[in-house]
Amino acid sequence: MSDRPATPLLDRVNVPADLRSLSDAALAQLAEELRAETVSAVSVTGGHLGSSLGVVELTVALHAVFDTPRDKLIWDVGHQCYPHKILTGRRDRIRTLRQEGGLSGFTKRAESEYDPFGAAHSSTSISAALGFTMGRDLGMDTGDAIAVIGDGSISAGMAYEAMNNAGHEGRRMFVILNDNEMSIAPPVGAMSKYISGLYGSDPFGAVQKLAQGFEAALPGPIRDHARRARQLVTSLPGRQGTLFEELGFGYLGPIDGHDMGQLLSVLRAARVRATGPVLIHVCTVKGKGYAPAEQSDDKYHGVAKFNVATGEQAKSRPNAPAYTKVFGQTLTEEAARDPRIVGVTAAMPSGTGLDIMQKRFPGRVFDVGIAEQHAVTFAAGMAASGLKPFCAIYSSFLQRGYDQVVHDVALQSLPVRFAIDRAGLVGADGPTHCGAFDIGFMAGLPNMVVMAAGDEAELVHMVATAAAHDDGPIAFRYPRGEGEGMAMPERGTVLEIGRGRIIEEGTDVALLSFGAHLGETLRAARLMAESGVSVTVADARFAKPLDRALIRQLWRHHKALVTVEQGAMGGFGAMVLHDLAQDGLLDGRAQIRTMTLPDRFIDHASPDAMYADAGLSAVDIAATALQAAGIAPRRAMARL
Repeated sequence: MSDRPATPLLDRVNVPADLRSLSDAALAQLAEELRAETVSAVSVTGGHLGSSLGVVELTVALHAVFDTPRDKLIWDVGHQCYPHKILTGRRDRIRTLRQEGGLSGFTKRAESEYDPFGAAHSSTSISAALGFTMGRDLGMDTGDAIAVIGDGSISAGMAYEAMNNAGHEGRRMFVILNDNEMSIAPPVGAMSKYISGLYGSDPFGAVQKLAQGFEAALPGPIRDHARRARQLVTSLPGRQGTLFEELGFGYLGPIDGHDMGQLLSVLRAARVRATGPVLIHVCTVKGKGYAPAEQSDDKYHGVAKFNVATGEQAKSRPNAPAYTKVFGQTLTEEAARDPRIVGVTAAMPSGTGLDIMQKRFPGRVFDVGIAEQHAVTFAAGMAASGLKPFCAIYSSFLQRGYDQVVHDVALQSLPVRFAIDRAGLVGADGPTHCGAFDIGFMAGLPNMVVMAAGDEAELVHMVATAAAHDDGPIAFRYPRGEGEGMAMPERGTVLEIGRGRIIEEGTDVALLSFGAHLGETLRAARLMAESGVSVTVADARFAKPLDRALIRQLWRHHKALVTVEQGAMGGFGAMVLHDLAQDGLLDGRAQIRTMTLPDRFIDHASPDAMYADAGLSAVDIAATALQAAGIAPRRAMARL
């Protein structure tokens, strides 16, 4: 753990109101102390460092100018909110960030009145800010709404839907475009190019005068010169203003997001003069002020614990390859054998492992930006053309493209391959990134095949199976983190659709696992074996179509059947119950249990602690199975 930096000014700040008595020079010094405190804290906990360092001055300026918490400051995504948390009464807990029982890594309404709107997915802030604005104008006790959104997040369609609505309403609100020219991956698409072009090669030249004083405040000849310079830099082809102005927003900028003087003068002027919606374009540097972050390719977007002096991150000792890496490597090998295979991701090439294929086949991997809806329909179009698209999206992000999965893929039975990463509980990112619901929402769709990998070797086989499946859409889910240490096949084998497998055979109790909780299920079987209980463990592999023959075999030849999955109620276990009930197999007999995530969101902790909280540990599985079978545990189990 690194020593804490000296922070005499920051030590005097308990809440944002304390900032409003400080001089501009003192606020600039405070920002330096806040940056050092942020680096120190994240070195202990790990987390989203680069994005937080990029908004230090902006955070100070916003809280100094606006009357938070009455004015509602809404951080898009929220992964840049660490300085905000330090300034809003949570400094004493900042070293619990992302730890069990500690502060969330994102904004969270239940945590503080200074977090008026929770976030962790992108592009929601403008919609929420407009909602607060309407509340104010309809008599609610709230002030101005300020949305802070990044250049990556503003590439998503939801942001433009909100801006179009806000521009039409014409009500006073503020949008801060935090333009660091780098989201998690280099931003893509015409919108990112447009934003980059707004300030050209001289972002703080002539337009700086505009941002500092507004055109109307300048003497006539200078004002005309500033207006002409602004139009050269920011106008749309054939138009007189920016795209944002065409949507009904007043546009101010670009300004230097690390110059406290510029920030304070523009924010103060905007707050005094604004009558309608205003977009303030602020240019920042991700990782600003901490050399290892500035020099890193990803600007230290997400870091483990690290040494402040050297920037060296603590490295875990993996015992098995990560599922994401296994997927990326396997898909790349499949792509080498089949030129029709392409990859699609929504701003997460490295997060999904598609960057591995991208390096080898750059023309066959498409990062569409933060646009999951578009990603799904784009993949559907490619599938209709005869290509074999693998659409790799985190489980909780795929939720955003569900209408397109239903209407554009399943309804047309197009062979899009959905690689669903981050299935199950994910640890420090908490409930916002938990992949709980995809089993239910995918398995409920006609024409869809749904698989889940029991271990990393199974994932290799499922990639091969998806590549070979041309009869309709197919999905396979896998968790974050390391595998089970299985021997890896040189090449995947195409699985028979709808066929599970027996892992261990016994006579008393059957455990039927779907997905990556197979390892924990096997550990539960060993616990029961120590107590003299004979256990069959099966890997379902498929939630749709079910292996009906396997389920009936387990049901008929054991005292109880327990299904286990890393997903919410209404998923695999529900499919099994429905199937048995339809054939009348549950009539007069009820020795079956379904183990799922509970009907609540589970706060961030280590994955093991989260699964224990969810009642899905090996001990929980064993206890549930014994109770269902009516078997009294012997001493070995009784001690658990």
